[in-house]
Amino acid sequence: MLSEVIIQSPAKVNIGLRVFPRRADGFHSIESIFQTVQFYDDMRISLLSEPNTCVVSCKELALPAENTLTKAYRVFCRLTGVKSGVQITLTKRIPAGGGLGGGSSNAASFVKAFAALTNTAVTTALLDAVAAEVGSDVFFFMHCKENMDAAVVSGRGEIVKAIEPRIDVYFVLVLPEVHSSTKEAYELVDRTFEAGKTVVCPSFAELECMYYAPVCEWRFANTFTPALVTKYPAIAVALQDIRKSGAVWSDMTGSGAVVFGVYDSADSAKRAYNSLRNTWKRCVLA
Repeated sequence: MLSEVIIQSPAKVNIGLRVFPRRADGFHSIESIFQTVQFYDDMRISLLSEPNTCVVSCKELALPAENTLTKAYRVFCRLTGVKSGVQITLTKRIPAGGGLGGGSSNAASFVKAFAALTNTAVTTALLDAVAAEVGSDVFFFMHCKENMDAAVVSGRGEIVKAIEPRIDVYFVLVLPEVHSSTKEAYELVDRTFEAGKTVVCPSFAELECMYYAPVCEWRFANTFTPALVTKYPAIAVALQDIRKSGAVWSDMTGSGAVVFGVYDSADSAKRAYNSLRNTWKRCVLA
């Protein structure tokens, strides 16, 4: 039986993200296309002899004692009865507070790998039960395949309809020196709702069809973008630079602050990447 595995957990981008006003249960409903991109964190997961122990180390980021990995471990063990201890060594590339779902992806990838290491049967119900307690974006990553994946996501994030991912588009991500917490972003959006401001987004019925249309016809929008751009002008500058670089479509992903452009050829994306990295400290060609 294996006692250690090394895995990658991917980032995601939101191609359009419609956010609705806060619900009675405190959550916000969303409608979005989620797509993974080839930008990864690495994790080494090793079983420990000490039971009921989860040790997480990460050189790139100071993690709080309670984080998505320790929470995922605790919930998984409670639901399954697994008692095996585990050491997780995380190599972090996906920025926190970027809207790329890095922490959620880490949690989902860990749960699936830990289940395999402990010979624990995995069901959709189990994965969803863990995701429900760890975080809304975790639902999508729990259902991701190992390679490129996409889905139409709704509800608080728990309704995930897998769709065939497009492989004919290319992404360049720009990571402004801005950290926007999810909590802050939702508070900003709630204020725009209170002020009667709205962002025009495609209807839910249109999302999948629009995703497969030529990118030049996309009318996707992100409810978070206007609020975050107002608070953090660097996001607006990054979007402007991406558009100047030749992106066919661009926006912020998730609750920010990472922005990205969509290009219709590998060559145009590579040219944009080479241009943008002269201005922006952190760019990713995906």
